Amino acid sequence: MSAVPVSSAEPMLLRHDDGGIATLTLNRPNQFNSLSFDMLETLIAAVDDIARDDSVRVVVLAGEGRAFCAGHDLKEMRGNYSKDFQQKLFRLCGKFMMKLTELPQPVIARVHGIATAAGCQLVSMCDLAVAADVARFAVSGINVGLFCATPSVGLSRNMGRKEAFEMLVTGDFIDAHEAQRRGLVNRVVPLDRLDDEIAGLAASIVAKSPVAIRMGKQMFYKQLEMGLDAAYQMASETMACNAMCEDAAEGMDAFAAKRKPVWKGR
Repeated sequence: MSAVPVSSAEPMLLRHDDGGIATLTLNRPNQFNSLSFDMLETLIAAVDDIARDDSVRVVVLAGEGRAFCAGHDLKEMRGNYSKDFQQKLFRLCGKFMMKLTELPQPVIARVHGIATAAGCQLVSMCDLAVAADVARFAVSGINVGLFCATPSVGLSRNMGRKEAFEMLVTGDFIDAHEAQRRGLVNRVVPLDRLDDEIAGLAASIVAKSPVAIRMGKQMFYKQLEMGLDAAYQMASETMACNAMCEDAAEGMDAFAAKRKPVWKGR
């Protein structure tokens, strides 16, 4: 199936579905896939559709052209120079980032080029990230007098505080291997192997129980914000509920019978 625009009038985002994997491609290559107000609204609508689509098991977020995503559209920000617009823009961006966490399906960032400012934030808020060895990362708002406050939320939850803060106050780039060392990306491969690596990772997830993945992702992010005792209580309840699902019974029976499980998604 060929990639098709989510909106035929303004194809700034493309969606391609194949084998339970939905690939969303940012399609503003001349603007380095910057996150304009319209782009954010389009992304929110797309992930809302995917959240209701049980046929989608994994989401891949990609970028067209030379960059993965260069952050917010600075021309748009200067052209709408009012506090009201800035507040609406950054709140909308935060809403989209939270949508990624709330989405039932795991999201993999496909980072083939630069990811800067809110683009780096986007990588940090995806559940998983695979980068080409030529990719580079920065939170460079400080270079134009703008501390990357919203990107700092995701960044500081992926890497150590001092490593994150150094990026925020210097605006310096790090390469893909350093991003992996710091915990921003899971895997780094040569550019010509990027799609194969992502396909293998996605296939591994698609092969698992969809109900277990949904319940597990929801629990994972909630427990991160809890104290230790509350986290264990919630995790215990999640496991008990998961164990009573039809898929868990099927999985345990299949393991005992040394056969491949057949998931029902229940």
